[in-house]
Amino acid sequence: MQLALIGHGAIAKSVFAAMAGGPGGPGGRGGPAITHGLCRPGREPAAAEVFGPGIVIVNAVERLPAAIDLVVDCAGHGGLRDHGEAALRRGMDVLTVSIGALADPALAQRLTTAAELGQAKLHLASGAIGGLDALAAAAEGGLSRVVYTGRKPPAAWRGSAAEEVLDLDNPPPEPVRHFRGDAGEAARRYPKNANVAAAVALAGVGFADTTVELWADPGVERTSHVVEADGSFGRLRFEVEGLPLAGNPRSSALAAMSVVAHIRRLAAPIRR
Repeated sequence: MQLALIGHGAIAKSVFAAMAGGPGGPGGRGGPAITHGLCRPGREPAAAEVFGPGIVIVNAVERLPAAIDLVVDCAGHGGLRDHGEAALRRGMDVLTVSIGALADPALAQRLTTAAELGQAKLHLASGAIGGLDALAAAAEGGLSRVVYTGRKPPAAWRGSAAEEVLDLDNPPPEPVRHFRGDAGEAARRYPKNANVAAAVALAGVGFADTTVELWADPGVERTSHVVEADGSFGRLRFEVEGLPLAGNPRSSALAAMSVVAHIRRLAAPIRR
């Protein structure tokens, strides 16, 4: 199984390091192996520095060999927008953690059409949250309520729409909810923080019917994700307190791990 990796940031580095140490890595046999890196034009030297010798760096999907089985998006929403459609049209499956990008109906439709034309699949990694299999199963019986609540320390919301309603230079002494709305609005207003909300929406009742609350909480040190749902199955609640990825406090360590786990699951003879 030959893989191409989009991006060369913290998540890409973590995925590459994990896969390089596996059965398909250098010195190993069989299993998935990253053979190519895909980056923006002009970024080839930076990508080559991350991946090292033995990995071919290209700047367009069209330059990937037909033997590529899976294109793995680790570059954020822009990576999926720039390369996802072309890869799917070529018949290459795509795996992404940039689920929030699918809140754009036009992009979602283009990717769907490309996948159908190329007879390929767009796979969604679970990212920084868990329990989505239970939520998806519950949705089959009908869900009456799905709420996702995200909490971060105030400083972790810098660079986001939270700055429109909060003075993050003088953080509040108590938890403050700075957003409440549906998952679609959350994905549009908080593109760098929307992937978990989008994953919950797609597993459950969709963007419009998933309620999202975002909090700046000086009492937490870790990012907290809580999903609550009610339906004909009963009630569920699960929570993840995530640590950031080494080298990038804005990225979740679990998000990178979910990409590696999904790759191994796709390559396994028995899939759970």
